[in-house]
Amino acid sequence: MSTAASSSPTPGTSTGPSPSGKRSTADAGHQLLLLQGGAELFPALVDAMDAARSVIHLETYIFEFAGSALLVAEAMERAARRGVNVRLVVDGVGTPRIPAEWAKRFATAGVRWRVYAPMGRLGLLLPSTWRRLHRKLCVVDGIIGFCGGINLIDDQDDVALGRLKAPRLDFSLRVAGPLVSEMADTMEQLWWRLQAVRKARQREFKAAWDALREASPIGDFSRLLQVLDGSASHADHAEHAEHPDDAESTGTTLAPPLGVDGARATLLLRDNVTHRHDIERAYLKAIGEARREIVIVNAYFIPGRRLRKALTMATSRGVAVRLLLQGKYENFLQYHAARPVYQALLKAGIEIHEYAPSSLHAKVAVVDQRWATVGSTNLDPLSLLLAREANVMTSDRR
Repeated sequence: MSTAASSSPTPGTSTGPSPSGKRSTADAGHQLLLLQGGAELFPALVDAMDAARSVIHLETYIFEFAGSALLVAEAMERAARRGVNVRLVVDGVGTPRIPAEWAKRFATAGVRWRVYAPMGRLGLLLPSTWRRLHRKLCVVDGIIGFCGGINLIDDQDDVALGRLKAPRLDFSLRVAGPLVSEMADTMEQLWWRLQAVRKARQREFKAAWDALREASPIGDFSRLLQVLDGSASHADHAEHAEHPDDAESTGTTLAPPLGVDGARATLLLRDNVTHRHDIERAYLKAIGEARREIVIVNAYFIPGRRLRKALTMATSRGVAVRLLLQGKYENFLQYHAARPVYQALLKAGIEIHEYAPSSLHAKVAVVDQRWATVGSTNLDPLSLLLAREANVMTSDRR
């Protein structure tokens, strides 16, 4: 992300329909705080949840009730015991069930949860089951939101690779500002849909909930939302990502999180109804308007024809295109599906680097240091054509 506000047009500012179905652009007035890994995200979630007075709504693909992720489960439990309305939605593949101990603890405290599209006897053999809840969103009291690629799992645990030698590379954003209400709206819509009631009743329940939410008290988040000075440099974070063990070996702490106030930002969604191509179009627009540099960090990178064409056309205009991709593959098919794509892109002059220190799970991109996105969206067919995804896009020169 860049360092000074810009009033000139920037790549990808027009973003397509909002959750309400209207066309939206990046609005000003947001505070954005970049968080690296669960080491930064989980304490930020806990701080927000501990300040909550009204509602906590959390969606995630994976919720592993172990290690550092337990901090979040415990914060949700504490909030529910205080009378906060706590809702959790997990994906039926990423989190097939809540462990019995935590199901009991959540039920006792009053945490409500739902499993999105639970697996049947045939598992993923039916194509209709490939539509997953892959987005990672949280909204607290309608004031603070979180959006990114980080699942609720310890940074050094991996469901496919086992125990990692170093924390995985992943990012999330803490957000305050206008788009948080859009985030809350899309989560509300899914929650009521999962209640298995008729649409007319869903509308009635949502209207009643909206009225209750407007009348409910909100927590004091002034300490969390102090003015950010952006003192941490991108170099600090690059150094930490390159040498993730240094902090432990030297006794130093993580680089301070990167953050900006007054940023222009918008929420980008992908679903199978009204937002089928919003995120892909935002990427294509930003890439098409790039003039100097495109940096994409993506865990599962098997782009379709349009994205491949956009990237190769950018290189033909003299734009430097750099990709940081997964170096530790979870399975044989994933590795071999990516190889032919890599060869074509390398031939076009695109730089490809594979992340070696640990697993890479990030889904971020920066174009000309004036357009950036952080979210859950991989640039592969599952994310772009089937899954529910969410990204935050900013078009500020920060």
